[in-house]
Amino acid sequence: MAGVREEQGQLVFGLDIGTRSIVGTVGYLNGGRFHVAAQRVREHETRAMLDGQIHDIGRVGETVRYVKEMLEEDLNRKLTEVCIAAAGRVLRTVTTHVEQEYEEEHEVTEEDVYALATMGVEQAYEEFQKDNDTDIRFYCVGYTPMRYYMNGYQIGNLEGHKVRNMAADLIATFLPDDVVDGLYKAVEIAGLHVANLTLEPIAAIQVAIPEKFRMLNMALVDVGAGTSDISITRDGTITAYGMIPVAGDSLTDILVQHCLVDFETAERIKRQAGEKETVEYQDIMGLPQTITAEKVQEILSDKVHEMAKQVADCIRELNGDKAVSAVFVVGGGGMIPGYTQQLAQELGIVSERVAIRGPEVMQSIDFEIENPRRDSLMVTPIGICLSYYVQSNNFIFVDFNGKRVKLYDNGRLTVADAAVQSDFPNEDLFPKRGQALTFTVNGKSRIVRGEQGEAAVIRINGEAASIYAQVHNGDRVSVTPSTAGEEAGFELGRLPELAQRLHVEVNGAKIDLPRTASVNGKLENEYYRIRENDEIQVRNSYTVREIAEFMDVPLGGGILVNDTPAKPETSVYENFTLAWDPDAAVTYADLEEETQEEAEARRAKKEAEREAARQDAAQEKTQDAGGSEGTKADGKPGNGASDLSVIVNKMPVTLSGKESYVFVDVFSFIDFDLNASAGRSIVTLLNGRNAEYMEPLSAGDVIDIFWEERKV
Repeated sequence: MAGVREEQGQLVFGLDIGTRSIVGTVGYLNGGRFHVAAQRVREHETRAMLDGQIHDIGRVGETVRYVKEMLEEDLNRKLTEVCIAAAGRVLRTVTTHVEQEYEEEHEVTEEDVYALATMGVEQAYEEFQKDNDTDIRFYCVGYTPMRYYMNGYQIGNLEGHKVRNMAADLIATFLPDDVVDGLYKAVEIAGLHVANLTLEPIAAIQVAIPEKFRMLNMALVDVGAGTSDISITRDGTITAYGMIPVAGDSLTDILVQHCLVDFETAERIKRQAGEKETVEYQDIMGLPQTITAEKVQEILSDKVHEMAKQVADCIRELNGDKAVSAVFVVGGGGMIPGYTQQLAQELGIVSERVAIRGPEVMQSIDFEIENPRRDSLMVTPIGICLSYYVQSNNFIFVDFNGKRVKLYDNGRLTVADAAVQSDFPNEDLFPKRGQALTFTVNGKSRIVRGEQGEAAVIRINGEAASIYAQVHNGDRVSVTPSTAGEEAGFELGRLPELAQRLHVEVNGAKIDLPRTASVNGKLENEYYRIRENDEIQVRNSYTVREIAEFMDVPLGGGILVNDTPAKPETSVYENFTLAWDPDAAVTYADLEEETQEEAEARRAKKEAEREAARQDAAQEKTQDAGGSEGTKADGKPGNGASDLSVIVNKMPVTLSGKESYVFVDVFSFIDFDLNASAGRSIVTLLNGRNAEYMEPLSAGDVIDIFWEERKV
């Protein structure tokens, strides 16, 4: 029904669900006047409502059904939608300022003004939630724009103006979930859908205080059976709402005790005391009794005084700690004799400025029914109908995975809104990634994300839908949670660092070597599957031995790296040159790193070999002395070992055990650790020049061997 224009003659069904009675009004707006087409009143048979709160939803729902069916009979048509109002038993209000900017001048439409108000309601709710220190869920049940602004200046009506900026000061009212939910369930029992929800004082003020009077600082008091609802006007707008949980029923309860009657009889005594001088009744013992109107007023005077004082205190609080200029009173509870006079006294204003509003405020109402009620009891029901044309405020209910969910209807509700309201986990709506994999490469952290899972499967009334699909009242929404994808997996060979090749020159040929990496200190192949928290070091070098193995060729002797003597474990980096003599054996200088035990074993073996050689030489000398064989022409022994004395690092060293010696043999007779390079280059000099490892030695040769820092 929201958004219907008055010229269409759309019937509006307003229902005032009060503590003592339910009043149904059906009418339509035409030419600025509201026409009442039908009206029905039904009192509760039991105390199904107390202080404006529904206590027995089923009984209230049946009473609503009765009123609806009577109206349908009067109108000869079915009623399916209804406007209702809530009493503010635990009313909370929030005043907020909301703005809308446009990139260029924009002509404001009715929809723009509605959208601005909706933004204000949502903003007010967010502000309210910040201060809501209870577990109670509240809903907005009404709002009133207090002031509009166009480009920073206050204006009465935005519609039709061209603006770059429009704004509004807005007062929003909130009530607990149980109050709102009870009303909705009661009308649903009667087969009705709520088209608009407002607050009772907002509804009453539509009739009781026309806009032309709202420039005055006035109060409207709607005294019902369970609550007294209050609204304040000033400067042409409604500035505040309030409520006290004391009204007509509290007076009836006093008569129940005094007269010893049931609640219904006490209610009749209270009403008739305002019309007759004496009232006859029968007490619970079945005895006939008579009470005067004067006596009733005497019995109720203290409570009337208390009610008036609480209302006056609330008015002052809402009005900035001061009294208003005048008060209009509506509702059945306000018709108790003496109430208006007492309220005027408590406010400190003349009694003539506190008055019950009834027929005189219905000058713009046309009744198309016989014997209509025009008293103050009808002000709120008609105001509920009129509120429909002023603002659209409603809740819808959807079934979300079998759970009934209530949503504030802003005209653009989606599956996501329903999910939030039903506490459905947000992460179950969107695809979830599998477990990520974290590790380090060369000391820097790296993460590989898991695979994306499947999105949630969403259906509205059985049809496939998206998370942003709009939902409407009564929709059945089912959501199968999204799934998580596979956890992250990554092979070592997929690292981008390993895609780069290492370029070196080996024996004059250009060689491209694949990069390798170690994981947690251990060399792994490209198919290694990286694990959580692995520490990966991408190697930027090969050893000489590894290069030979990669090339699948034997490693020769005389190894040179960048023209410097090296060994099999020497590291070779990008653009290094490497050379060896493929026809030469690997010498001691080329040996890989040894343990202490291996080095001692090697020295022991060499010592044994030298000892065997000395013994062989001695045996040969013995044979020579016996003349078994002559000498060579140069006078040297033909097959015997000989000693050779040289100077190494300025110290005399004697080489023994061989017939002849080459440069590399020196390392077997000196204490020089070939494994202690620490990034340095070895320097070998023979008689002041660079030596070749396989170069022959002569007696008296001067040899220098030492470490030198690499040149950058």
